[in-house]
Amino acid sequence: MGEHIIKLPDVGEGVAEAELVEWHVKVGDIVREDTVLAAVMTDKATVEIPSPVDGEILWLGAEIGDTVAIGSPIVRLKVAGEGNVTPKGGAKAEAAVAEPPVKLPTPKPESAAPDAKTKPKASSPEAKPAPAISKSIGRTSVAGAPRPEGEKPLASPAVRLRAKEAGIDLRQVAGSGPAGRIGHEDIEAFLARGPQVAKASGLARNDTVEDIKVVGLRRRIAEKMTLSKSRIPHITYVEEIDVTALEELRAALNKEKRAARGGVERPKLTLLPFLMRAMVKAISDQPNLNSLFDDEAGIIHQHGGIHIGIAAQTPSGLVVPVVKHAEARDIWDCGAEVNRLAEAAKSGTATREELSGSTITITSLGAMGGVATTPVINHPEVAIIGVNKMMVRPVWDGTQFIPRKMMNLSSSFDHRVIDGWDAAVFIQRIKALLETPALIFVD
Repeated sequence: MGEHIIKLPDVGEGVAEAELVEWHVKVGDIVREDTVLAAVMTDKATVEIPSPVDGEILWLGAEIGDTVAIGSPIVRLKVAGEGNVTPKGGAKAEAAVAEPPVKLPTPKPESAAPDAKTKPKASSPEAKPAPAISKSIGRTSVAGAPRPEGEKPLASPAVRLRAKEAGIDLRQVAGSGPAGRIGHEDIEAFLARGPQVAKASGLARNDTVEDIKVVGLRRRIAEKMTLSKSRIPHITYVEEIDVTALEELRAALNKEKRAARGGVERPKLTLLPFLMRAMVKAISDQPNLNSLFDDEAGIIHQHGGIHIGIAAQTPSGLVVPVVKHAEARDIWDCGAEVNRLAEAAKSGTATREELSGSTITITSLGAMGGVATTPVINHPEVAIIGVNKMMVRPVWDGTQFIPRKMMNLSSSFDHRVIDGWDAAVFIQRIKALLETPALIFVD
C-alpha cells in the first residue's frame, strides 16, 4: 500500500488561490476515481475537485472557509501500489514543506477505516470519548422542543413532582430514556439551559446563540458590498414609470407564437428585455454611464460594448450573470439570453466568463420589489438600475382618476463620476422610452 497526495489544481486562468466551500468526503471514506472530493470557489464560480485515483481518505488539509493556494496539498489517500509519495523524500518531502498549518488533526492509522485484508485494531483510550460526545450532542440537540399537542410525556412520579416544583412544563423537555422517557438528568440538563426557558404558560424563552461562519458565496457578497459602500459615494434617484402601454405591448407580443430565425421559438418576454433596450438607447446619448471607474489609478474606462449584469437570487446567494453586448441584441435575443443565464445561475453551472465583465447592472426583486429601494452599485461600475414592483394606482389625467399600471425605478450612481443632473436625464430618457414603448423599436 502507498500514499497519494492530491493538490489543489489550477481552477482558472490567473487564479492563485481558492476558498474551500464544501467537503464531500471525510477521513476514512473509500473513494473511487472521479469521486467528487470537495468544492472550491473563486470569483463566484464553484469548481468541484474529483479524485484521480481509488483509495481511502487519510487526511484532509483544510476546513470549510479556508483559503487554499493553488498547488497546496488538500487530500492524502491510501492507495494500492506505491502512490505518488516516495519514502526517500520527493513528493512526500515536498508536501511536508508545502502543507499549510492544518486545523484538522492527522488521523492515526488505527482511526482510519481498516483495510479489507487487515484486522481492525482496538481503539486507543483517546479515541473513545468521541462517540460519547456525539451521543450527548444528539440527545440534547432537540431538547426544549415542544411535543406534539396531545402527546403525554413519559416520566416517573418523582420526576413529575420535581418538574412541578421547578415550574417546568414536561412537554417542553426531551427525554433521553426509552420511548422518550424523561429522567432526572433530563430535568437537570433543561434547568442548565435556564429555568425560565419554558414555564407552564406555554411561552418559551430562547437564549441560544448560534455562531455561523461566513464562507463561500456569502463571504464574497459581503466583501463586494463592503468594497462598494466604502469606496463609492452613492446618489439614489427614484422615479415612477407608467408601464400600462408597455404591459399591453408585452402581452400582445407574447401571444404571438411565430418562430424566430432558424426555427427557434421566441422566448416569453418579461419587463427586463424592454428595460435593457431602453438602457442601450439612453446610453447612446450618455456613454459615460457605461463605465468602470478605477479609483486607485484615477481613470474612467468608458466602454463601447454594453454588458448588462442582471442581479439574480440563487439558493446560494446573489450572483450577477452578464448579458454581453446588449447593444447588438434585439428584444427577443435579450430575453432568451436573460432566461439562459438565470437558469445557469440557479443551477450553479454559470461559468466565470458569464459571471463577470458587466459595465452596468439591473437589480430587481420582482413582485417583492417594494415601493422604493436604494441599490448598491456593483463596483467598479458607476450606475445600477433598480426595478420595483408593479402596482395598479389611481392616476389623475386632468379630468378624473383612472387606473394605471405604475412602477418605480430606484437607481444609484457613483457621485464622483455622475452628477445628479446627468442621473436625472438618464432616468427620464428611460422613462420616456418605457412609457412610449414603440420608440424602443425605432432605430
